[in-house]
Amino acid sequence: ASAVKRMASGGRRLAVMFALCGLAFSHRPLLSQGFGDVDAAVRQGIRKGLYPGAVVVIGHRDTVLYARGYGHLTWSGGSARPDPDSTLWDLASITKVVGTASAVLRLVDSGVVALDAPVARYLPRFAGGAKDLVTVRMLLDHTSGLPPYVPFYRSAHSPGAVVDRLYGEPLERAPGDSAAYSDLNAMLLGLLLEQVTAKPLDQVVQAEVLDPLGLDRTLYCPPARLRKWIAPSGRYRGRPVRGEVNDQNAARFGGVAGHAGLFSTGADLARFAQVWLRQGMGPRGRWVRGETMRAFLTPGTSSGTRLLGWDSPTRDAPPDDPSVFGTLVSPSAYGHTGWTGTELWIDPARDMFVVFLTNRSYDPRTRRSIDKLRVLRGQLSDAAFRSMPRCCGAQLPP
Repeated sequence: ASAVKRMASGGRRLAVMFALCGLAFSHRPLLSQGFGDVDAAVRQGIRKGLYPGAVVVIGHRDTVLYARGYGHLTWSGGSARPDPDSTLWDLASITKVVGTASAVLRLVDSGVVALDAPVARYLPRFAGGAKDLVTVRMLLDHTSGLPPYVPFYRSAHSPGAVVDRLYGEPLERAPGDSAAYSDLNAMLLGLLLEQVTAKPLDQVVQAEVLDPLGLDRTLYCPPARLRKWIAPSGRYRGRPVRGEVNDQNAARFGGVAGHAGLFSTGADLARFAQVWLRQGMGPRGRWVRGETMRAFLTPGTSSGTRLLGWDSPTRDAPPDDPSVFGTLVSPSAYGHTGWTGTELWIDPARDMFVVFLTNRSYDPRTRRSIDKLRVLRGQLSDAAFRSMPRCCGAQLPP
């Protein structure tokens, strides 16, 4: 409840901003020239029933080349068309990189948090046995040994109860041995941020990420007045659910958690991606040092494709399990996806980013929609690359 109250004032500011025209993307990109394959891929997802609506934003470090909304916010043709500037999407696990890992990045950059320090230094309750060996870095690159997922919400009915269960969860593997993607890592990082700053997580993310980067349309717990701008991410008793985090563990945290909870627009994610392409240079000057950012983008010896917070392309992905990055990205690319149907990836070698936001989790009209979306994500990624030469004279990657 306190988190919702804190965000209400921000919601009023957002409502005013959303009512104004032209605040974002003042240099509105072309909507048709050269991006027909991208359009075709996104519309194919709608036709197949994967999601009712989507937005795509594609650009370089200092330029937005393409931004478009598709379909509708629900399967009703009378509902609003998604807009890259104003439609808010439940980011799901992209919260891990936009919010949690980026806040940790800032605290590492300032010397407040050490990557190779044991987590127990900051969270004394996370201790005992092999847990003493788990470092902050291991939480970020998913080599901590924690299980991939635990449905805490089924037995824990308050934030405090979830935290108790989280601290009590045993490791499944030796710390540092191998990577296994886990929501629990990001949950603990959220608690760590609160502990070292003595502030609630939403305030930490606001101060360390959203404010300095000018992400004015990114927030936790959007208030009711913003619902008409929110793409529903679920259904309850036949009605669209807007503005409530889809992840039930995050809901138990009150909507503000390390692994999920942020809502944002395509335009804001584009700005976020551009800061990473500029190696930490934000709109108000340097946000973090380039060397710190490079450390977060360097894989460990046992982390596989996992970087610090981010994921990177799988080399030689088999045909039956294609990479969401497609086949044309460079080895230096990195990104993240979300269960609700969201995706962000960045390729510094090509000076390119792609934002692809859908509400797949709202009411998919096909079975195994998450698997089918994975294939489509790869197709869209390749279409974006192939569109670049026709759009702006770029060279197609080898």
